[in-house]
Amino acid sequence: MIVRQISIDASVRLVAYLCLVVLFISPIHASAGDRLPEFQECRQVCERENCAPGQKTAIPLLHELLLWDCPAECDYTCQHIITDLRVSQNEPILQFHGKWPFYRFLGMQEPFSVFFSLLNFLAHQNGLAKILGNIPASYTMRKYYVVFAYFGMAAWTFSMIFHTRDFALTEQLDYFAAGGTVLYGMYYTPIRIFRLDQGGKEMKSLVRAWTGLCITLYILHVAYLKFYDWDYSYNIAANVVVGVIHNTMWSVFSYKKYKASGRVWAMWPGFVVAWVMLAMGLEILDFPPWWGLLDAHALWHLGTVLPTMVWYNFLLKDAQDDIAVQRLKA
Repeated sequence: MIVRQISIDASVRLVAYLCLVVLFISPIHASAGDRLPEFQECRQVCERENCAPGQKTAIPLLHELLLWDCPAECDYTCQHIITDLRVSQNEPILQFHGKWPFYRFLGMQEPFSVFFSLLNFLAHQNGLAKILGNIPASYTMRKYYVVFAYFGMAAWTFSMIFHTRDFALTEQLDYFAAGGTVLYGMYYTPIRIFRLDQGGKEMKSLVRAWTGLCITLYILHVAYLKFYDWDYSYNIAANVVVGVIHNTMWSVFSYKKYKASGRVWAMWPGFVVAWVMLAMGLEILDFPPWWGLLDAHALWHLGTVLPTMVWYNFLLKDAQDDIAVQRLKA
């Protein structure tokens, strides 16, 4: 076969900007490329000549391990045959099954998205090491930051799996893990900002109630997508709304802390929010992959690596400063 392939004002602007993202991003699985008669004919011919019992074309072992079967190989091959033909005729590149026609690498469907997801995983892993190595276990927010790191590593692991092979199951795991990470960010944010981690029985009861509410919301979110309607627009909107809320909270908190202390690191969350705003623009400005490998979605994944590293540095600085203040009060 053929094988190729901040201030408060800034937070308000963020809300408006991300609303545009929800309007413009509408992932689908049926694309213009799927409906091309020449693509459909190519697949039929390929499967007839290569996939019939007794005369199946051999598939490389690595591809078999990644569950590439004969029809999938034909689909991949025909995508690039049709794409090359269209490019030679100065016609636009089309998507197939909701994705651009990428070149595979080691059997991975979207190799750069996999690699950049790995970088994000390593950023969370490095952040976890910093938290465990530099924040004492007695600090009450430490356990929340540790869980946040594990959520991040899990989410980017499922992202790597999904971009390696796009199946219904890998897509669902990717979306559910990402949604869980965003919601967890919303969960621990008010605990730190409003110091729900400190205090007596009333605070502990409040944290338990907040925990129960967040778990319930996540279960309802997953159940809606899984059993009622796999709605991309809803999923994006839900993540954007939750993300905007806790990013706004952190932006206001860091701005007030900077005004009170004058420390530059206190404004790092504003940098993170602004950077993510710019990076999300890549999801709007979607384009065919450069060299058949690097598209806007992959660059979006690359764009979240540095903010993640900065974020863990902020959590570390904030914890150390908080500990120092507590010692002075003791």
